[in-house]
Amino acid sequence: MKPNKFIIEKQVSAFRTDNGLSASEPVTLKSLLLKLNILTVFRPLSDNFSGMCLKDNSGHRFMLINSNQPRGRQHFTIAHELYHLFIEEKPTPHKCNPGYSKNFVEQSADMFASLLLMPESGICQLVPENELKTKSISMATILKLEHYFSVSRSALLYRLLNIGLISESTRSQFAEVGVKNSAKCFGYDTALYEAANEGLVIGDFGEKARNLFDKEKISESHYMELLGKININGTQENENSTRC
Repeated sequence: MKPNKFIIEKQVSAFRTDNGLSASEPVTLKSLLLKLNILTVFRPLSDNFSGMCLKDNSGHRFMLINSNQPRGRQHFTIAHELYHLFIEEKPTPHKCNPGYSKNFVEQSADMFASLLLMPESGICQLVPENELKTKSISMATILKLEHYFSVSRSALLYRLLNIGLISESTRSQFAEVGVKNSAKCFGYDTALYEAANEGLVIGDFGEKARNLFDKEKISESHYMELLGKININGTQENENSTRC
């Protein structure tokens, strides 16, 4: 059984509305993670481990993302995990590698991520009218789309294929073009295609630790230990170590 596209589209639409996003605009994921109060940690992981997430009975949410993978890939993984955290009825902790599973739930999460990150209306707004008519998408448009939506070349090409703007043969041809080289030729930064965010932590973990320390619920050493868990050095040279 395959995921129902119409149901996923409805879920994406509701998620966008709930978070104040229009039907066509790109999603700024780091801001969204902060808004949703999802403690998100970026760490180097193995190639077949893109990420994972956890949600407890109190509604606390956690996400782990592989910082060894390119930014565009990380963005898709984050959107994939949002499905598990907010759409899936009874999520269970597991290792995710979006795009490589035949599991129904994982395929649903992949479809959710694709539709969330690359809304059809937003894509059509950016594609020149003559390219929409002929369904002959140029490399210039491909690059504009992937940078506007901050997604990988692979994810974008499959999205364009699924909405009927390119054929499978065209997708294969574009997939063979060197990603970084094509970006450079058109004057784009290559950061989207490179590993990033190692050690980054998004969320209020540090704030909560600080509040506990200020209320004398934990010692200074325990406070420093907690900050160390998110790779933050609480001490500052020539300053009081507790006055950040």
